[in-house]
Order: sequence, then structure tokens, then C-alpha cells
Amino acid sequence: MTRATKIVATLGPASNTPEVLQRLIQAGVDVVRLNFSHGKAQDHIDRARMVREAAAAAGKEVAIMADLQGPKIRVGKFEGGKIELVPGAKFILDADRTELGNQEICGLDYKELPRDVKPGDLLLLNDGLLKLVVDEVRGQQVHTTVKLGGELSNNKGINKQGGGLTAPALTGKDMDDIKTAMSFQCEYLAVSFPKNATDMEMARQLANVAGEPYRHKPAMIAKIERYEAIPHLEEILKASDGIMVARGDLAVEVGNAAVPALQKRMIKMARDLDKVAITATQMMESMIVNPVPTRAEVSDVANAVLDGTDAVMLSAETAAGKFPIETVEQMAAIALEAERAEFITLDTDFAGRQFGRIDQSIAMGALFTAHHLGCKAILALTESGSTALWMSRHRINVPIFALTTQKQSQRRMCLYRNVRPLMMPVFEDRDTALAAAEKLLVSAGVLMPGDTYAITCGEPMGYPGGTNMLKVCRVA
Repeated sequence: MTRATKIVATLGPASNTPEVLQRLIQAGVDVVRLNFSHGKAQDHIDRARMVREAAAAAGKEVAIMADLQGPKIRVGKFEGGKIELVPGAKFILDADRTELGNQEICGLDYKELPRDVKPGDLLLLNDGLLKLVVDEVRGQQVHTTVKLGGELSNNKGINKQGGGLTAPALTGKDMDDIKTAMSFQCEYLAVSFPKNATDMEMARQLANVAGEPYRHKPAMIAKIERYEAIPHLEEILKASDGIMVARGDLAVEVGNAAVPALQKRMIKMARDLDKVAITATQMMESMIVNPVPTRAEVSDVANAVLDGTDAVMLSAETAAGKFPIETVEQMAAIALEAERAEFITLDTDFAGRQFGRIDQSIAMGALFTAHHLGCKAILALTESGSTALWMSRHRINVPIFALTTQKQSQRRMCLYRNVRPLMMPVFEDRDTALAAAEKLLVSAGVLMPGDTYAITCGEPMGYPGGTNMLKVCRVA
């Protein structure tokens, strides 16, 4: 059994060498995340080139996801780099302050905070580890009382419980970073803090314009981390190609207890709408410093897999952790074991469903046939990857091999659950293409003489969205 769930790994100081990156890919990484919150434009361009080279050396194609920083909703800096806040103490957040902060007052990167809050609001700093209650707003100063104290250091994040911060999803920096990301043709562009579909539509338009010189259009991932996004989940999904369940900021805004149910709801909605889903944040957090995960982390990863997520994501674990390779290996093993326990409900999935497109009907027919015949594999000859995406929305124990002539499609499909994308030559003749596809899977050791498999393609060949044929074959 091969692993269906994909692994996204973040590049950082712990993994920023060709040798480590190649080992990460060999250990099971399918998508490499470049975090635009850190580094300059040239750094990301150089890292993207390194990813392509490491993937070639590892003999496995991977996708690149450029993750935009989004608005900087943070406190400023302090004398000595940090302070200690004591419960009951008074503390001022000053949007006009340019000097270093101290025990009584600090500046803000987010200058709109005084207009976004009112007395009684609860501000959560540093991922909710500190809590401030707003007493009053005086001009550009927000006067607060410390409710939950602790250490506050430079540039820690600010959230407002229940949402309500008006910061736009796309900043000037993000717009410049989109141009950088398009210069190396990232497969996925992750947008931070979108509130509605308009944020995603604007980001897509900017990316398409920036990618036009390269004839490249990235897939758009909406990072769900704002309270305001929850009522608009469906419209955000429809304006995107997928979502990231970004459990850090989301948990701070909606409360930790609400996140597990939201995670399940978002993953199901993504699958129902033929979109991809990534589950992220603190999945293997303890492995930043420890060689093995906690039992709770094992359960967390396994439950995300059982929820049907396309991918599980590592952040600091691979970017700055002591055990990046071991973390990926552990995550891959957990995902594989969870998949063994999955309950296949394909017949129920299809009950009452209607398909208005020929290519989508063929994709569903291939799943149904392969499942009931016990096929060894499903082969989808696809230009755009749509057929493979539709197939991947349903749980099935039969692996899906997506054969494409387009490198961009191959890389994009690296994120699709249970899809193994492979390159094949261009053929104008259908029968020649089908024979070549079988030969490719036989030479890879996937198919053996006597094995049955289902294969889909379009005729005439080479047209996106043209899948119109399903054939069941037996290897001679």
C-alpha cells in the first residue's frame, strides 16, 4: 500500500541546503512551502531553484507553494527585546510610537488597531498566550489591563477574540511577493487572512497578470485563519482551488475548542466542492526538539487523514527543527497507518449524485468500476489534471496514476490525495498512448502480467477537459 495523503514541508534554516532538501523529498515530502514572512525576493528565487534541482536529484517531482505573509498585525519592539506582563497591570498599545517599548507601553506594526477595538474587547497576543482587556481608546493609544500575563517579546502577533480587525488580506508587500512567486512559477499561492471571496478573486487576478509573461496561472489556496471567514467558507472555497485549515490564528480568534469541528467541516466542504484541503499548524510541534512525536500529535495527524485531508503540513518542524528528516518519516508512517483503517463508502458517495459533464462522469465511472472489479490501478491520461482531481475527491483503495504531458499539471497534482502524477510523451494516436501508458506502469513495477486496470483518456488526444473514454484492460 502506498501513501495517499500528501506532506507539505516548510523550508527554513534547518532544511535550506540541497542535501537536506533532497533527503526530505526522498523521505516523503510532496509539496515544499516557501514562507514569504521571512527572507527577501532573491532568497525565495534561489530556494525555488534549489527545490527544482533537489527534486530532480531525488527522482521525484514536487510542487512549490508560495505562502504570502499577509497583514502584519503585531506589536513593535522592546528595550532588551522582551518584557514580562503581570496580571492586573496596565499596558498601552500606541500606534504612533516609534521608540522601543517598555513595561508600560509599546508601539504597533498594525496602525489601525485603535479604530478596530472598543472597551471590553479581548486582545490575544503571541498565539493567545497573553490576554489584554481593552479599557479605553485615546486617540492612537489603546489602554488595556493585563488579564493573562507572561513574556511578551518583539513583533508578537495580535488577535481580537471574535474577529473584527479590518486589515486587508493583501498588502503592498504581498503584491510584490506575488510577482516574485510568479517569476519561478510556483504551483500554489497561499493567501493569508482572506475574509471573503473578493480577497481570493483579487489575489488570483494579480497572480494571473504577474504570471502572464511566463504563461503561468497558479492554483490559489485560501488560508482560513480569521473569524470573519467562517460564515463565508463556501464562497471563499468556490473562489479558490483549495483551503488551508490554519489552526493557529484561527484557534486564537474562534477559541481552541471550536477548531476540531471546524476542521472536519472545512475538509468535507472542500471535498464536496472538488477543492483540495491542507491541515496545518503544530501537527508535530514537539519534534522541533524531540526525535519522536507525542501520542497526541500522532492522533492529530491520523485524525486529519481520516477526515479526508489532501495534505498535512509541517512548519517550524522542518524549517527550524532539530529532526526535519525524522519528522517527515514519522508523519508519512502515521498517515499510511491511518489510511489502512479507512472505511470505503464509494457506493454511498455516488448515491443521488448527478454529473453534468462527460469528463466528470467518466472519472466517476472509473472509480466505481475499479473499486468493484478490484483493479490494481486507475490510469488517467489528463492534460489539465481535472480528471485526477475529481477521482481524488473520493476514498478508494485503488491508487490513481495521472499521466500527463504537461509539467505544470504534474507538479500541481502532487497535492491531490491518492494521485501519483507521472510524465508521458505526447501521442496523437489513442491506441499508441494507451499502450505506452500500460508499458510505463509495468516498467515502474505497478502493474504485473494478469493485473486488471481502468484507464481514461480523451479522443481526440491533447485537449483539456476532453476525457470521454473509459476502458478496462488486463496486462498480457
